[in-house]
Amino acid sequence: MLSRTADHLFWMARYIERAENTARVLDVAHRTALLPDDTDDAAARLWYAPLNICGSAEGYTLKHGLAEAARVTHYMALDPDNPSSIYTSLMRARESARAVRGAITSEMWEVINSMWLDLKRMLPSIDNLRPEVFFEWVKERSHLFRGVTLGTILKDDALYFIRLGTFLERADNTARILDVKYHILLPSVQDVGGAADYYQWGALLNSVSAQEAYRKIYRDSITPMRVAELLILRADMPRSLHACLNEVESTLEVINGRTGREARRLAGEIHAGLHFGRIEDIFAHGLHEYLTEFLAHTQMLGQEIHDAYLAIRHDPVPTIFRPLALAS
Repeated sequence: MLSRTADHLFWMARYIERAENTARVLDVAHRTALLPDDTDDAAARLWYAPLNICGSAEGYTLKHGLAEAARVTHYMALDPDNPSSIYTSLMRARESARAVRGAITSEMWEVINSMWLDLKRMLPSIDNLRPEVFFEWVKERSHLFRGVTLGTILKDDALYFIRLGTFLERADNTARILDVKYHILLPSVQDVGGAADYYQWGALLNSVSAQEAYRKIYRDSITPMRVAELLILRADMPRSLHACLNEVESTLEVINGRTGREARRLAGEIHAGLHFGRIEDIFAHGLHEYLTEFLAHTQMLGQEIHDAYLAIRHDPVPTIFRPLALAS
């Protein structure tokens, strides 16, 4: 397969996954905002959290200043100037899909094209649409695209690069959501174990569609260590870091090729740490430090995949987020 074709397929999948993840992040922010809190500082902290997750805090601050619910939602969902917004992600996914029409099925193209056209039709009246309805629409279309892809495309290199993009983006986002919750939404030690703490961890589980899985596995009240274990180490949890790296490593092994040796080595190293890791050791090391290192390693892996297989491009991939104090 030509590297440029692989590049478009890889980023098409990443952009679709990024749009869904951004919708999930905004959804949990809106859910958390329903929790009573009478301090302006808490509200600003809450709305800086999704900006930090997506690496958009600096761009937002330059354009809008202080974080407010309506402005953050519009900037992350519909602002074409934000390279990580849902609008921009879907536009670039369609552009990438159009560039490789011959490498994807007609059903895949129809889903992506109709998603973009429907979004443009919705824009004039989107202010009258409840945010949660819009976020569900984005998630459902993303699910539809993945289902159509698995149901129609040949299991060849095209599918492998789509899978690489999907699961690398998903791993990155899960780590960001978990880290921002742990260090930004819970700034006070007094909040640990309280109603706000419980609600926020529950909202986090909902944001990654893990609430039912948590109840089935642990059958107990929500605790930070168990949530972290579910989203980091459980290989049977679809959006966990372990599950995502299972897919990335196995896909790189199938693609093979001498040029991808370093990418396979790095993926194997990250995967081994997740496969043999213990949540007690992660918390002893520091959850924030562990997740920051994981994000750095996955960004290195993404660069290795680019160097080995993909065409050169300058894409605005969010860097590891800064602490909230710097963003504000």
